[in-house]
Amino acid sequence: MDFGFSEEQELLRQSAVDFLNKESPITYARQMMEDERGYSEELWKKMADLGWMGLIYPESCGGSGLNMVDLVVILEEMGKLVLPGPFFSTVCLGGLAILEAGSPEQKQRYLPGIVAGTTKATLAVLEEDARWDEAGIKLQARRGKKGYSLSGVKLFVPDAHVADLIVCAVRTSDGPVLLVVDRQQAGVIVTPLKTMDQTRKLCEVRFDKARVDAAAVLGTPGKGWDVLNRILDRSKVALCAEMCGGAQKVLDMTVEYAKMREQFGRPIGSFQAIQHKCANMLIQVESAKSATYYAAWAVANDAPEAALAAAMAKAYCSDAYRQVTAESIQVHGGIGFTWEHDIHLYFKRAKGSEVTFGDATWNRELVAQYTLDVAPAA
Repeated sequence: MDFGFSEEQELLRQSAVDFLNKESPITYARQMMEDERGYSEELWKKMADLGWMGLIYPESCGGSGLNMVDLVVILEEMGKLVLPGPFFSTVCLGGLAILEAGSPEQKQRYLPGIVAGTTKATLAVLEEDARWDEAGIKLQARRGKKGYSLSGVKLFVPDAHVADLIVCAVRTSDGPVLLVVDRQQAGVIVTPLKTMDQTRKLCEVRFDKARVDAAAVLGTPGKGWDVLNRILDRSKVALCAEMCGGAQKVLDMTVEYAKMREQFGRPIGSFQAIQHKCANMLIQVESAKSATYYAAWAVANDAPEAALAAAMAKAYCSDAYRQVTAESIQVHGGIGFTWEHDIHLYFKRAKGSEVTFGDATWNRELVAQYTLDVAPAA
């Protein structure tokens, strides 16, 4: 295993830095917080023209055929600017579900539009009990002569208000399955929610006897949870990359502030208490990156420990991003949580990302279960 990024990946990173700093500064995120859609069609098209939407999708569907490690490079830079919009929900959730579970025919039907940027997608999993395991999937899909009828509610679905496709985890008589639902389908009602982090729009999706064709089933009926678990592992890694980028940016902002802010006639960065805080933040950021990069390699190569690596990365990054942003606010003397300062945008993104795909406690439990499953008998 190569522990560094390749020359091509570093070039990809630099191109992302140049593009995002020019086209999506932090002022763009503030503008999109007030926008109902939450993104700009102009920026979306530019990103599609760069090939970012198709980075991990096969060449047969118009993509680049790269892997999760390459995607991590882009997502880390997006996290540094708390990039708003449906990139994560389309590429790392809905589109990824179709890539992992779809038949060749379904991939050819849906993925070229995602790669081209003309189709947006998302993934609906959570329900009222907010569980990220199989028991949390309770929305019933009743089988009819031509397909399924859905009635129920999915919560905190990213960018569902602008998605063309909603990949929905439902329960049937055969067990959990994934269904591709057209957002414009009769009986599908999407309501944007007011949440802490308005740089990432979340929605309630209500199904009122919505009809879905049998051809919309992804994968084999009865094996839906196995497929969804695999998808969630990859989505966790993608989110961790975003979190690492955000944490790194917060650290950089904090160190810069500590150099220029003076108290008692000297920069506060010269005080040992501030130095300790910044040193601890650095350790957390670098450790989060290490866990994320390894998890990205593991899922990209279908390593036996991929699920374990993803859970470990999510557990660590959930705590690290929140703690780094909280410490930054302390170093800033509280000014970081005022509306005029940008640190509060990162803190809110950290809090939102912390609970997505399960918080640290949830994922540490998955690590414990994995360890018990593979431990040799006494």
